[in-house]
Parts: sequence; structure tokens; C-alpha cells
Amino acid sequence: MQTNIMQTNIMQTNKKKRAGKVIKWIIIIVILYVAAGALVPFMFHPKVKADAQKELDISRFYGQDSPGIDRAVVVETSQEALDARILMINEAKETIALSTFDIRPGGSCDDIFAALLDAADRGVKVRVLVDGLYGMIHMKKLPMFYAAGSHPNLEIRFYNKPNLLMPWTINGRLHDKLILVDDKLLMAGGRNTFDYFLGNYTDKNLSYDRDVLVYNTKSGSEEGTDSVVAQALSYYEGVWNLGVCKTEYARVPGRRADEVKAEEERLCNHYQELQKNRPELFDGPLDYESFTLPTDKITLIHNPTHIYSKQPYVWYQLQQLMLQAKERAYVQTPYVAFSKDMYAGMTEVGERLERFDMQINNPAVGDNLMAGSDYLFQKKKVIKTGVQIYEFQGDHSSHGKSMLIDEDISLIGSYNLDMRSTYIDTETMLVIDGEEFQDQLEAKIMAMHAQSLAVNPDGTYAPNPDVPVAQAPKKKAAMFRITPYLFQLIRYLI
Repeated sequence: MQTNIMQTNIMQTNKKKRAGKVIKWIIIIVILYVAAGALVPFMFHPKVKADAQKELDISRFYGQDSPGIDRAVVVETSQEALDARILMINEAKETIALSTFDIRPGGSCDDIFAALLDAADRGVKVRVLVDGLYGMIHMKKLPMFYAAGSHPNLEIRFYNKPNLLMPWTINGRLHDKLILVDDKLLMAGGRNTFDYFLGNYTDKNLSYDRDVLVYNTKSGSEEGTDSVVAQALSYYEGVWNLGVCKTEYARVPGRRADEVKAEEERLCNHYQELQKNRPELFDGPLDYESFTLPTDKITLIHNPTHIYSKQPYVWYQLQQLMLQAKERAYVQTPYVAFSKDMYAGMTEVGERLERFDMQINNPAVGDNLMAGSDYLFQKKKVIKTGVQIYEFQGDHSSHGKSMLIDEDISLIGSYNLDMRSTYIDTETMLVIDGEEFQDQLEAKIMAMHAQSLAVNPDGTYAPNPDVPVAQAPKKKAAMFRITPYLFQLIRYLI
């Protein structure tokens, strides 16, 4: 009897051990599946195919040395950027299309969604497209977005919500930042939709960034269809209608009806307060001709819009523009992380041009730990490409993405000079042919250049008594002793 009990206990113990091993291996297999599915598809960097290269001929960026139909102006400060968005929304008569990488609750978000709801109440068709990963993280199931998304004239869609059963959906992200109003106005740049980038709701956690506002002088006419606004609308429609874009917040759960109704009233009251406190934003249609600058031509460029590893359309065209420059190229990017092909391309430009400059964040200032870490590890290789690096030492991180080519071509948009923007994410840039506009943009860039330090060939800084070297906080400095090595295995995701 006692022997049988002991045998039974041993058998039960062995079963538990076997079950434990099975569960352990299942967990290991699941982790490996998710990791491999998320990482392996993006390890390999495709080149632009020959037929696509013909379509991406950069001669199409140049106008006829006479004013085209699009006028433009740089939007530089956070408050200007928020005000411009409110003004654009208030002027909408038929349609508003907004795409953004990230929306987070806060003062600027209240302002924008209050204005969007008012536009929807006026009968304007409003569409908001947000990256699926960051929408899930930061928008969640908040009543503000139900109040907006359930309105019959306002629809919110998420691009590519990640699914762990299909881990390759984790990395392909929507990085576009566009606002389109009717066929008249377009704003493009690097700003996401929250207080870190918009308005003056906080003075502790800010980022320097940049947009460009484009005015179609021939809106409402057949001639106006040649505007970059029409190009951007066509691009937006294409992304909006992708199968990976799904509608969110259209139905309000019954248990939350009262909460959402109260939120609608709050946003309505907020809009009325905004009208009272900022009447200059509600004075009627602006005279865009009076403060925008003439351009010869503006062209939209963008990456492929699927969620997988992409041919580097934007990088290819930027590289070709730099290679065909006669005198100079100046690149402003928050951070750099080059692939093998990008190193080769940068080196080719460095050998071709006498004036080849690039402004990036000092990693102590920058807000992207992975990118800053990679730059510290790869710094000597970046220097060897021949580009003259200037590290921005300002009081806040720079997030702007701009370029100057010779004396006439300018670029502003969402593209960072890193592998994620090059091969993984959707990206948009405006290529602007116009000397007056470039003069304005260059003045903005040079104001930040004046707060930057030149990097010597040995990686040290050229002395400048007017610009102190930014120092990383102790915690960040400690991390930089480890992270430059830690992230090398997954640097292609930066």
C-alpha cells in the first residue's frame, strides 16, 4: 500500500516536471517566434529597382524659373505651429485630412480636437489617420477620441495595429505628418500632435521642430490640380484606403455614453473659450498671399506605404539631389544611423562636394536614446564619409528634418537620416524649388547652427567660446557607457 502511494507520487511529480518542461519550451518558442517575426523581415535592406529609379528622376523637382501656383512659408515655433493648425481647421469648408505618428492628450490636443469637432459640426468631412502602435499606446480608449470618432462627419483610423500573432506587423509604422484643408492648404513637417511639439503648454519638455505651410493659389480651379496639395491629397487617399488602416472609436460603448457626452460638451466649451481668449484665430479667411513666399515648384516625395521592408525612395532621391548639387548640401536631421549603402552614398556625396554639412543633436541633448547611442558608437565612420558634422548644443532637442541644396532647393518633412526612416516607416518630404523660400529656411537653420559645435576629424569639438558643450544628465551619461554597444544588434530599427 505504502509502495503504491510512493509510486503514484513519483509519477505525479514526473508528470509535473514534464508539463513544466513543455510549458517552458512553449514559452521559448513563442518568444523566438515573436522576436524572429518582428526582427528578421527588416534586417535586409532593399535597393531602389531600376524601373523605379527612372520614375524618381530629380529633374522633375525644378520649375521654370518663374513663380508656380504654390506659395509657402516656414512655420518654426511651437506656438506658431499650433496656431496655424487651428487657423487651417477653422477655414475648412469641405474636407480636413490629418495624418500623424503620435497623438497624446494635453492642451494642444484639446485645442485641435475641439476645432475638428466644430468643423465636423459645420458639415466638414474630417479624417484623422494615426500610427496604430502609438495610437494604441497613447490614445487608448479615452473619451475624447470616442467623442470625435463617433461624430458622423469625423472618422479616426489606425495604420497597422500590431498583432503579436503576426509579429512582422510590429515594426512597419506610419511616420507621416500632414494636414490638408480642402484643395487649398497643406502643412507638412516633423511635428507630432501633442504638447511636446505644439503650443506653449509646457516649458520643461519641449522639442524644436519645423513645418512648411503651402498655399495653392489656384484652389477650386482645374489649374489648381497641378498643386502639391493635390499630390498630397492623392497620397493621403492611398494610405487611408490601405487594408491595414482600420476605423477606431466609431461606436461608443453603452456604458460610456454619458462619459462621452460630457466630453463632447467639454470640448464644445473649450472651443468657445478658445474663441474668447484667442479671437485672432477666428477673424475669418487669412490673406495667404500676404505672408507666404513664391516658389517655382513644390513636389511631394514619399516612401512606399506597405508595412514591410521598403525600397528607400526618399533616401535615393535625397542622395541624387546632393550628388547633382553644384556647390553645397546642408542637412539638418535629429539623428543619424546609416546602413552600408547609406555610408557609401554619403561618402560619394562627401567626395563630390566641397561644402557638405550636417547638423544633428549632441546625444546629450537628443531625445532618442537608441539613435544617440548608435551615433556615439559609429561616430568615426560618420566622420569618414566626408560630411562636416555640427552638433546642436541647445537647451531642448531638435526634431526638425530639413535640407538645403545649392541656392534654390529646400526640403522639409518627416524623414530622419536613419535606417528606420529609410527602409521601414512611411515618410513624406516636400521638395521646394524657390530662392526666396530657401533664404527664409536657411535663416532658421543658421539660427540653430549658431548654437552648434563643429566636430573635428578626431571626434573632438572645434573651440567656440560662445557655445558651451551640452552635458548629459547623470542617468543618461551612465546609460551611454553601455547602450552604444547594447543596441548594435538591432541598430537597423533606429
